[in-house]
Amino acid sequence: MNFELTEEQRIIQDTAAKFAKNELEPVAAELDQTKNRDILKRNLKKLAELGFMGLNVDPEYGGTGAGVVAFSLAMTELGRACASTTVTTSVTNMVAEVIQAVGTEEQKRKYIPPLCSGEFAAGSFGLSEAGAGSDPASIRTTAVQDGDYWVLNGAKMWITSAEYAGVFVVWAVTDKEARKGKGITCFLVEPGTPGFTIGKDEKKLGQHGSSTNELLFEDCRVHKDNVLGKVNDGFRIAVSELAGGRIGIGSMALGIGLAAMDFATNYAKERIQFGVPIAKHQAIQWMIADNYTRLEAARLLLLRAAYLKEKGKPYSKEASMGKVYATEAANKACYDALQILGGYGYTQDFPIERYYRDVRVTSIYEGTSEIQRLIIARGLLK
Repeated sequence: MNFELTEEQRIIQDTAAKFAKNELEPVAAELDQTKNRDILKRNLKKLAELGFMGLNVDPEYGGTGAGVVAFSLAMTELGRACASTTVTTSVTNMVAEVIQAVGTEEQKRKYIPPLCSGEFAAGSFGLSEAGAGSDPASIRTTAVQDGDYWVLNGAKMWITSAEYAGVFVVWAVTDKEARKGKGITCFLVEPGTPGFTIGKDEKKLGQHGSSTNELLFEDCRVHKDNVLGKVNDGFRIAVSELAGGRIGIGSMALGIGLAAMDFATNYAKERIQFGVPIAKHQAIQWMIADNYTRLEAARLLLLRAAYLKEKGKPYSKEASMGKVYATEAANKACYDALQILGGYGYTQDFPIERYYRDVRVTSIYEGTSEIQRLIIARGLLK
């Protein structure tokens, strides 16, 4: 068993850490408060130029081919500084990976290079709907074939990066008679396609810098060449190919939790109460010890899942373990970090309140904690 990172993985980790410190951290609060997408787009473009938009994508299509472990390491370091930028980076990586996994050669060459290079600010998934969040097999968006085109009608909800994505992977029902989950197909849809519009930007608790929108389809005609994968195979793609997204979100959450505890620990060393730094009090020491222990355990779970995926081995159960444990550990870390800072932590003068708001959604999107536990249990009981 070797816990050492390769030289390439260390370089990627260090590069991500430096970028987070020098480029993301100075603008994170402004991005959160103003929702200035130009700041976000600049961040994303710089990350693309450094190779962070195709970490597990073959260099033939413009990626770095560094692998899933490198992806996890990078998302953790970026997550320390700006969740809005990191979630966009994670999703864009996954869009490129899904196209690489199931797309035609023409689709790969058309869409992956712009995703990796930053020509497209981001990629986006259109799966969730108002009545189909944890149960994607229940989506109601439809696609009906009309000659060489498929006509899409319906609406998607909670779609990350919709305002500035260069390509969308959209799921729609193509066979209403098929049993649940068996009549769904994936489509590649470009912004500006007639009949396709971006709806309202949701007003969220956190991650204000990234857009979260509705997608609206009204007689939207998509050419048959833009079917991603096989017709009626979309649900399998959603279940199997998107599992890697759990690693990305879990890794980002880990970064947020570590940032919160690092800040709180340094604060505890300097904050004087009862004549001594509060770090001298056992109650604070235990909070620090317990949170770092949980976060380090989460790191190992995530890297294990990333390693399995990278080696082409089954990893869905392990990805769910990493995701649920990391996101819940990070939520606890941010809660305790705010408690350590007391009233100061509740103000925008310190980053803790932003970490606290940003981390909450990580145990909801890319699969809720409850769904992750179901996946884990089914994997163990089968």
